[in-house]
Amino acid sequence: MLHKKIGMITIGQSPRTDIVPEMKEILGQEVDVVEAGALDGLSLEEVKRFYPKKGDYILCTRMSDGTEVVVAKRHVLLRVQRCIDLLTEKGAEVILFLCTGKFPEFPSRKLFLEPQKMIDQLIPAFIRGKEKMGLLVPLQDQVEQAKKNYVRLKGEVIVKAASPYAGRDEVSRAAKELKKSDPAVIVMHCMGYTKEMKRRVREIIGKPTVLARSFVARTLRELLG
Repeated sequence: MLHKKIGMITIGQSPRTDIVPEMKEILGQEVDVVEAGALDGLSLEEVKRFYPKKGDYILCTRMSDGTEVVVAKRHVLLRVQRCIDLLTEKGAEVILFLCTGKFPEFPSRKLFLEPQKMIDQLIPAFIRGKEKMGLLVPLQDQVEQAKKNYVRLKGEVIVKAASPYAGRDEVSRAAKELKKSDPAVIVMHCMGYTKEMKRRVREIIGKPTVLARSFVARTLRELLG
């Protein structure tokens, strides 16, 4: 792999010390990462103005100190675009969006990768018929949002909520609930879930589990190799 500069954008605040180091383990030492965040430079009180209202598309992220925040997608769109432009100016050759939410097309002069689209192409391969798939999302308010996204799939999608920013116990609780439905595979559908959380889910459910961040990182490594 040639030496590459990769841009990574969070809808929260950078640096994402909870995500990027794990991804770099997969990407290797040949990759330099430059980060930007849609909420960079804002206080928690300022971010609270972005809280979702009825009908908003809901996103869950965190501040630089680890505080969980919930924002409406409409409030971060222009800020994400500014991050794309900033990282392009800084010489990023590929830009990765560290979010699995659904977004409109962002103009970018560089290759722009969206985990939501990558995972959405993967999921139908798991439930081609009557299979059950377990899906973990951060917030209870996102459960119906996720069900609507996959309503056309042939199999059954069981969605449970567990915030990656609330710790191991919440993920374990959701995994135990999923186990009752006996899914064939589990997708941890948020870039905030860690490899330790994946290990815990596998331990509880005993079924194949896909972690969004590692799947995306391995795909990016393939692109760069």
